[in-house]
Amino acid sequence: MSPGRRQVVRALVDAHGRTYAEEAGIRLGDTPQPLYRLLVLSHLLSARIRGSIAVATARALYDAGLRNPRRMADADWQERVDALGRGGYRRYDERTATQLGEAAQLLTERWGGDLRRLREEADGDLGEVRRLLREFPGVGPTGADIFLREAQLVWPEAGPTLDRKALQGAERLGLPSDPDRLLGLAGTTEPAVLAAALVRAAVDKDVAEDTLERAG
Repeated sequence: MSPGRRQVVRALVDAHGRTYAEEAGIRLGDTPQPLYRLLVLSHLLSARIRGSIAVATARALYDAGLRNPRRMADADWQERVDALGRGGYRRYDERTATQLGEAAQLLTERWGGDLRRLREEADGDLGEVRRLLREFPGVGPTGADIFLREAQLVWPEAGPTLDRKALQGAERLGLPSDPDRLLGLAGTTEPAVLAAALVRAAVDKDVAEDTLERAG
C-alpha cells in the first residue's frame, strides 16, 4: 500500500470522520428511537439537497417532538411542514411531510414502530433488509444505502461496506475504488466513519481539497 494513500485516508478521517447520525445528534444504538431517527435522516439526505440542510432538518424535527414513528404519524401535516421549513428543507417540504407521515404509519402498523422487527423479518438477508427499507415512501435505493452505511455501526451484517457515493469520494481523492483496499488503508477506523468521510469528499470539493492539503 502506498504511504501517500494511507496519509490521505488518515487526513480525511482525522478532519472529516464523523457520521451523519453523529452530526444530527443521534446517539446511534440498536434501539427503536435512534434507528427511527436514522431512517428519517436517511430519507432527508437522499434528496438533492445539501447534507447540512438535511442534518439541520433532522434536528428540527426532533426539536418539534417528532421523535418516534407514532408521534410523526399523529402529527398534523402542517406541523411536519413547519418543522421541515425551520430546518431549511423548503424545496421538498410538502411532499416530504406527506412521505414522513406515511412512512411512520407503515412502520407503526407493520413493525410496531421498531426497525429491529424489520431486521428480524429479513432474517439476516441484507438484500431483504434493503428491499424492506425501500418500501418506506421517500426512502428509495439511495435512502436505503445511506441508512445501511450508517447502521453498520450497530447492525454488523450491514458492513463492512462502502457504498457507491463513498467510492466516488475515494476517486476524487485519488484513492483506490476497491472497498477492501480502502478499508485496509483505514486500519482500525470504523467502516461507517470512513464511509461518511468519503461521502463528504464526494459531495463537497472543499472537503477533498482540504484533505489533500492536510495530507500534502
